[in-house]
Amino acid sequence: MSNASAQWPPASLQDSAAAPAPLETAPIPTPVIPAPIAVPLNDQRIALVIPDYQTVEDSSVPVAPMTTSEKWRLGWKETVDPFNIATAAMTAAFSQRGNQTPRYGEGWPNYGRRFGAAVADFGTQNLFSAGLFAVLTHQDPRYFRKGPSTKVLPRVWYSITRLAICRNDSGHDTLNTSNFLGMGLGIAASNVYYPSASRTGTIMAGRIETSMFGGVTGNLMSEFWPDIERKFFRKKSK
Repeated sequence: MSNASAQWPPASLQDSAAAPAPLETAPIPTPVIPAPIAVPLNDQRIALVIPDYQTVEDSSVPVAPMTTSEKWRLGWKETVDPFNIATAAMTAAFSQRGNQTPRYGEGWPNYGRRFGAAVADFGTQNLFSAGLFAVLTHQDPRYFRKGPSTKVLPRVWYSITRLAICRNDSGHDTLNTSNFLGMGLGIAASNVYYPSASRTGTIMAGRIETSMFGGVTGNLMSEFWPDIERKFFRKKSK
């Protein structure tokens, strides 16, 4: 055989038998996470009169944490709101009858003391919870509605549990220590201006119970009032 014998298989066939080029896969798109939205304090009022500053109505979107000044502003606005001042006046009037707690005695001067004590009671708990301890513990003092997309009973349970659970500034659920510390310190601070007859352990425990009941009631109103308003009080467009 001559040296001219052809290589087998021919180069052209070798090229055609080469492994096919790998298919190019399309890159997997990275999900876009919406940026947190800064939500201003809620200026809507429950039944047109009760302030609802702390409620975030739409919590289905990421919500930016509150700044330090916003937390203090929330506590201050709740304290000086005209409805809450009027509530303090009525509370003082009820406790004036029969010299109930705080037992300053009867007469107009003592009504003034009761009114001042009622404003201080509400204000210290607000400022300690929404301001001081919310800042120190990096917790969010607002109420985030679950909304009408959830059934009623889970929403009721959610509202009740928000007394013990809140969001931290990172958006995760955590023990609501700012609420408990603020409530406890506010009630303890009242020993400075309450008369000795109203500084007993039984009275302090009763005030804790009243504060917790008020917190749950407020959460339930914040959760369900927008639905009630839309269903019964908002005019339908023609």
